[in-house]
Amino acid sequence: MGEKQFPQEPASTGNGVLAAAFDVTGLAVSSMSAAAGAIARLVQHHGSTAPDLSIDSQLASFWFGASFKPVGWELPPVWDSIAGDYRCADGWIRLHTNAPHHRAAALSVLGLGAGADRATVGTEVEHWMGEDLEAAVVAAAGCAAFMRSQEQWLAHPQGQSVAAEPLVIWGAPRLTDDGGTRQHARPASAARPLEGVRVLDLTRVIAGPVATRFMAMYGAEVLRIDPPEWAEPGLEAELTVGKRCARLDLKSADGLAKLHELLAGADILIHGYRPDALDRLGLSEGWLAERHPSLVNVALDAYGWSGPWKRRRGFDSLVQMSCGIAHAGMLHFGSDRPHPLPVQALDHATGYLCAAAAIDAWRERLDGILRSAKFSLARTAVELMRTGPSDPLAPPPLLDPAVLLPEETAWGPGLRLPPACRISGLVASADVPARGLGSSEARWLKPRNARVVRAEGG
Repeated sequence: MGEKQFPQEPASTGNGVLAAAFDVTGLAVSSMSAAAGAIARLVQHHGSTAPDLSIDSQLASFWFGASFKPVGWELPPVWDSIAGDYRCADGWIRLHTNAPHHRAAALSVLGLGAGADRATVGTEVEHWMGEDLEAAVVAAAGCAAFMRSQEQWLAHPQGQSVAAEPLVIWGAPRLTDDGGTRQHARPASAARPLEGVRVLDLTRVIAGPVATRFMAMYGAEVLRIDPPEWAEPGLEAELTVGKRCARLDLKSADGLAKLHELLAGADILIHGYRPDALDRLGLSEGWLAERHPSLVNVALDAYGWSGPWKRRRGFDSLVQMSCGIAHAGMLHFGSDRPHPLPVQALDHATGYLCAAAAIDAWRERLDGILRSAKFSLARTAVELMRTGPSDPLAPPPLLDPAVLLPEETAWGPGLRLPPACRISGLVASADVPARGLGSSEARWLKPRNARVVRAEGG
């Protein structure tokens, strides 16, 4: 098999672009096109003719920001009170402190107590050299990124390693037949191409949840698993729609045993663990391939799968600081401080690319061929930084409020963007309303007991 390529972009409609030092709207359209193209190929596999595709660039831009607006209530803050950019002795550094243990790590390094405010943190950060503070916070199991230019990143060992990686790291193909894919039907159809496909979601924050949200909209049964203490209150309404969300303590024997049970029933695993994290749980890539030979395994991380930072914790905003995006924005807009992208585009684009790979891999698995795939935010950034800045004369995307769709969530009513991807003959819809993390049991719901009917050509 040759190297996989994502499809040519379908027709793009809509006007307006997000103002940025790079073509963020173009990235939104191309990554969504990849996911929509994978759905179209699966539709054909189910015996239908190739559907027509189009992407609304205005809606794509908005989906890269936020798709949900509450009505009559407010979303909790997305950012912790001390998260953000700080001036250090030789530049700027970003502290990511949304998770309590990441906040504690940063404050510990700075010698501050739990109640420290932004001003106090800023005073302490000013005394540090950026790379020294970055290294100290990371060594304390926290998350920080010193702002580098594109040139500095390309000269950095990690920047060089990531640039040498392919956008999608595909595993070697292998033959598989689990006695289920070919002998027990998934109730999928051309109209609902992922119906009956079980997706185990071990991701958090944005990129992975974007991938599984997209798959849920076309019928996949998505079960998201979070640790007992994890919280994302500002993102739950945005990213849990279409999914059931449960909690497991994978550090306990019972929690790990339950995860093994879920893996045995899953079709696709999407996880955001760093390269060594699953190994410590006894769930290495090799073990998964041996124990679950028909499981599609898609993984993503922040800084890439090779190089000295391959085990580094990271998030979109940190990668933007590390790789030169925030610095390029500062120069482009003439700002006196880091100027990141207007949306967390690395997360969203990587999410749609993950969905595309998972769907393509599932389609191949239906024919008895299995491959894994890996992505990273930093490698997606390489693609974005190959583009030019947005047109300064182009208008911003404008949203007609009349297109918003009413939606009920566990927290109250709201309005959701309509899909940006238009696939003829298909309606993207969620079977499960947005609900809080830990709101469901850790089990699969839909039984499989029908005999298979192979699609034409399958």
